[in-house]
Amino acid sequence: MGQLILVTGPARSGKSEWAEQLAQQTDKQVVYVATAQVDPNDLEWVARIEKHQQRRPTEWTLMWTPIELAQTILEWDQQNYCLLIDSLGTWVANCLEQEDSSWQYRKDTLLSLVSQTSATIILVAEETGWGVVPAYPMGRTFRDRLGQVVRQLGIMANPVYLVTGGHLLNLSTLGSPLSRESLP
Repeated sequence: MGQLILVTGPARSGKSEWAEQLAQQTDKQVVYVATAQVDPNDLEWVARIEKHQQRRPTEWTLMWTPIELAQTILEWDQQNYCLLIDSLGTWVANCLEQEDSSWQYRKDTLLSLVSQTSATIILVAEETGWGVVPAYPMGRTFRDRLGQVVRQLGIMANPVYLVTGGHLLNLSTLGSPLSRESLP
């Protein structure tokens, strides 16, 4: 059986850098699963992506997977691989216009696959629910969907890291996961 690791925290906290260090420590072939969609007209976004690419080892395989995350996990489901998925927030945003039933199916498929994979999976996720409730429906849908999938993955993952304020916390050693029965 593989291992599921969750790295979560706010924007610009160092989540991706920590996840990259964890991936290097596995001594497995790393597949970097980028969920971003690249718009060549958005120069600031392109620069962010290039910055990420420059700090990663060149021998890592890069997979652009904005929506079909489950399919990518199936393709690389082998014990000698480490899949670093960056990020869940971007993936949720890419799926935001899906109807609730389609989203539920996509999310449930992801949860099922990560619980059964032979690969090591490191998931990077943003924390969005620490502020005010968004004033518009799409913002609330995003916050709720991301919060729910991060919570469900956090119950399954070990370890779970929180990166915030320039510090790293291993939540698996500091706390206890909620029961699966308490999930909405």
